[in-house]
Amino acid sequence: MGSKKKQLVVSACIDVCTYKRGGRCIGCTMTRRQKAEFKKMKRSVSKQAFLYELVEQLREFGKYDSWARAYREKCKKKGATCFLDELEKSAAA
Repeated sequence: MGSKKKQLVVSACIDVCTYKRGGRCIGCTMTRRQKAEFKKMKRSVSKQAFLYELVEQLREFGKYDSWARAYREKCKKKGATCFLDELEKSAAA
C-alpha cells in the first residue's frame, strides 16, 4: 500500500511583518488575526482557499506583483509546489 504524501501549503507571509496600513502587513497585506487563522488551519484545502482570497486582497491593495515574486521564491526554497502556478493556469484558460 502506498502512503499519501501531505501537500505542503506555504504560508503567504513573506517575512516582512511590518504592520501599517490599518494593521496590515506591508509585505503580504495580512492582519495579525489573518496570520493567526492561517496557522490554526490543518487542512490543505482550507489553506488554499485562504490563499485564493488573500490574492484578491493583495490585488485590491496593489501589492500582488511584488508579493508573488517573494512568495514564489519562498515556495522554491521550501521545495513546495506554488499554488500561484495553478491559479495562473486556470486564469489563462
